[in-house]
Amino acid sequence: MLGLVETKSVSPVFVGRSEELATLNEALARAAAGEPQALLIGGEAGVGKTRLVEEFATAACREGAVVALGGCVEIGADGLPFAPFSTALRALRRELPDELAAAAAGQEEELTRLLPEIGDTFTAQGAGRHDEEGMARLFELTARVLERVAADRTVVVALEDLHWADASTRHLLAYLFRTLRTGRLVVLATYRADDIHRRHPLRPLLAELDRLRTVRRIELARFNREEVGRQIAGILAAEPDPGQVDDIFERSDGNAFFVEELAVCATEGCRAGLTDSLRDLLLVRVEGMPESAQRVARIVAEGGSTVEYRLLAGVARLAEDDLIEALRAAVNANILLPTPAGDGYRFRHSLVREAVGDDLLPGERSRLNRRYAEALEADPTLVPADERVMRLASYWYHAHDPAKALPAVLDASVEARRRHAYSEQLRLLERAMELWDTAPETVRDELRPIDYTEVYPPCGCDPATTPLRYLDLMAEAAVAGRLSGERERALKITKRALHLLEDEGDPLRAAWFWVQRSRLVQAQARGDGWKELGTAQELVRGLPPSEVHAEVLANVANWSMLHEPGPEALSAAERAVEYARMVGAREIELNARLTLGGLIVDAGDLDAGLAEMYEVKQRALEEGVAYVAGRAYVNLPSELEGVGRAAEAVTLLEEGIPFTRRFGLLDTEAWVWANLSKSLYFLGRWDESADAARNALRVGHSAKPQGAGALCLAHLALGRGDLTEAARQLTAARDYLGTHDTMPQQSLPLARIAIGVAAGEGRLVDVRTEVAGSLAAGFPPGTARYGWPLLLAAATAEADARALPVAGPGRAEALARILEAAKKVTTGAPVWLAHERWVRAELARAEGQDTADTWSDVVTAFECLDRPYDLARVRHRLAEALLTASAGDDERDRARELLRLAHAVAEHLGACPLADSVALLAQRARLALTRVPDQRPADPAEALGLTSRERDVLRLVAAGRTNRQIAEELFISPKTASVHVSNILGKLGVSGRGEAAAVAHRLGLFTVDALGPAR
Repeated sequence: MLGLVETKSVSPVFVGRSEELATLNEALARAAAGEPQALLIGGEAGVGKTRLVEEFATAACREGAVVALGGCVEIGADGLPFAPFSTALRALRRELPDELAAAAAGQEEELTRLLPEIGDTFTAQGAGRHDEEGMARLFELTARVLERVAADRTVVVALEDLHWADASTRHLLAYLFRTLRTGRLVVLATYRADDIHRRHPLRPLLAELDRLRTVRRIELARFNREEVGRQIAGILAAEPDPGQVDDIFERSDGNAFFVEELAVCATEGCRAGLTDSLRDLLLVRVEGMPESAQRVARIVAEGGSTVEYRLLAGVARLAEDDLIEALRAAVNANILLPTPAGDGYRFRHSLVREAVGDDLLPGERSRLNRRYAEALEADPTLVPADERVMRLASYWYHAHDPAKALPAVLDASVEARRRHAYSEQLRLLERAMELWDTAPETVRDELRPIDYTEVYPPCGCDPATTPLRYLDLMAEAAVAGRLSGERERALKITKRALHLLEDEGDPLRAAWFWVQRSRLVQAQARGDGWKELGTAQELVRGLPPSEVHAEVLANVANWSMLHEPGPEALSAAERAVEYARMVGAREIELNARLTLGGLIVDAGDLDAGLAEMYEVKQRALEEGVAYVAGRAYVNLPSELEGVGRAAEAVTLLEEGIPFTRRFGLLDTEAWVWANLSKSLYFLGRWDESADAARNALRVGHSAKPQGAGALCLAHLALGRGDLTEAARQLTAARDYLGTHDTMPQQSLPLARIAIGVAAGEGRLVDVRTEVAGSLAAGFPPGTARYGWPLLLAAATAEADARALPVAGPGRAEALARILEAAKKVTTGAPVWLAHERWVRAELARAEGQDTADTWSDVVTAFECLDRPYDLARVRHRLAEALLTASAGDDERDRARELLRLAHAVAEHLGACPLADSVALLAQRARLALTRVPDQRPADPAEALGLTSRERDVLRLVAAGRTNRQIAEELFISPKTASVHVSNILGKLGVSGRGEAAAVAHRLGLFTVDALGPAR
């Protein structure tokens, strides 16, 4: 290699950029204080982006920061997947090996997709599940690793040349910029602004990042005349002639790189360099080198952003002494530079490389690519192992040799899939389809199915002996398009595949493509996907069992459970389980069993259905089927909530959060948060419910779980009387959920909130319109959990509006419709039996026929349920009924206690409408909601008859502890804690822990400090 060489043209003086450097240094200071920073540095080619980053990196190192640089790698016209992140992580591993190992502990296998050297080598088929969240899992892991490494020290990750970035790199950078929350971390990226034309793939990312308030963009302007003069002075080490400065400033227009080139040309007498063509200017000093050096420069220009010395030697085919002399001449001319690692060469500036590359003749370009490919095939160790397959594919493709390019491109597509770089996999597979017809048949006959594409059956009976077919490529490309989010391209591929299959007589393969189209249509908001799924079902009807058949039935069952639950959905789930068992498709079997369990619950057999779902969850955890386990953590608590077992659901959901986070199941985690929000709402833990809903919005990767989070926030806002916020969140939920794929579990809650908002704003006509639309659609089997709240909202709105003139016309018909619908909704669980009584009581109130006995039955039904808000509402109605009748002292005392308890819950939850209604009723009846102070004992706990131990237990209940946590803190058994809690509820006259906490809060039994932090 080379020894010391002379360098020219680069100014040793850093000129200008004081404002930009101050911004970067400020970001460094903020990061050092624990606030992650994200920055974008843009500017035209040659304006000085790299020099600014180098200056900042040097300053950051002086401040004790660890700096990891990574550049987007270009090979020909191709980028390497995740190249800048791999380089940056490799730098961090060199600087902080122990810290990086600790941060990645337990996730080394996943992280090998970015940093292969930290884990075992993967098989050609890849490892782990490939699904829509595979890339998201990798992104989440990368973000968390960087946060952990930067927990105790400041880390700067600088990514250069983003305009060359592959799609996977762009997606990962966007994810980091959106989600980094902790750590002393600065992430900055540079890009060439003048390259970002209207259709450049970086343009949408820049627009997205502009909308993030956490991302700062720095645009580098050209130098002014004074700065150009200082730059020239630095290069010449002398004060330049003013006329020369004027000349160079006019020619360069302040571009720092052109200033350097022009200054050197002027100094060396290269007057030919002062031409009107910038390309000619860039080539002047290249053409001034010896012929051997020019030849080496042309070779390096076609090899990629960086070319390893040994690879260059293999391609140049020069004697080593001659090669080194040629390199020395190129380095002395400041055309090439040794790489920082000292193992290769790169152009000093990409503009020079592009000019040299553009000067190559077409035949010369393909010949050089062939030489690169041949050298790499002869000795694969010439390049880093993680780049080898991709670079070989690029070289053979640009050598225009289909026979060599097709197998190489297919190998590269497998590597891209292994690394979750699905966008790059799709691009490579599209290249393979482009090469297919031009590759010799003998080459195609040697190819085998290249990867595992879910349950797609490779063309032919035995994949090991049957050649790969064009349809197999299309199947791989369709899945890659779906997983990368390139769904329009995937839809086009599936359409072409189905057209080709029209004459094939291959129903299994056609059914597989129709299932893909169903998923894509739903994801693209083109429809609900049933037409495509129904077509697949017809194609497999009557065929022998197969994985495709089982997959189709499992998809049909799941679609039916969400859209049209009932006997046909149950039958499809049973057949999916049966077929999956026949063919040994364990994951499909577990997935179908989970669907089946939910449908059994919806059919009314609660114990059998829930037992099946618990069994599936346990088996999925034991067998490591993370996708099914994650789905179980969503569906099982949902079914538990659906039968009124909210506390049990919360326990499972709190288990599910760390599980889904560990496996990077972002959408699944968002669903878990949304379901947790619902259960906490019913348990009277509204502040926690709001936090959970906001987490669903934050974590969600796609629209539907985010819509569920917005719906939860709308429900909370309605309960707290904030109609404006409820309407805003309702609109957001509708936007997220769309209208293309309606299902009862979404449309009915949306209608219920719309009814509540309209009723709160006094728009009874809109209430009736919304109710009529929902009742016309009906309540399919298994939708009682959504139907009863909607009917209750409708009946309550009619009852509240009874005295209004506008309510008279159409009231009888409206009430009759609600009553008729209520007769058709099941009451298979105590919670829905209680709701049925509540709806009938509200209908009676709407006609002025409700009595204390009517409401007493409703209160009794809710007293055995752990739903403090619902209980408070019906207690308010019972008190109202007691006071409306000719109330004696006993009735007034009972009403006072009911209102006192209802008001305590409403105040605790911040349920303003309920609290106001209770207070108004008490005021009208001249009832005090609190005891007279001078009659109140000094110790309220003693007055309630609580023992010392029960007082300790109540303090922990009020702090939100579970029975197990109470037992641990008081050194008693969980069973004993449970007995104490039951005794306390009886003495307080309340039905649940939430109400007990509210009573303790109202009576001031404990200070905030005494309660301690909630767990």
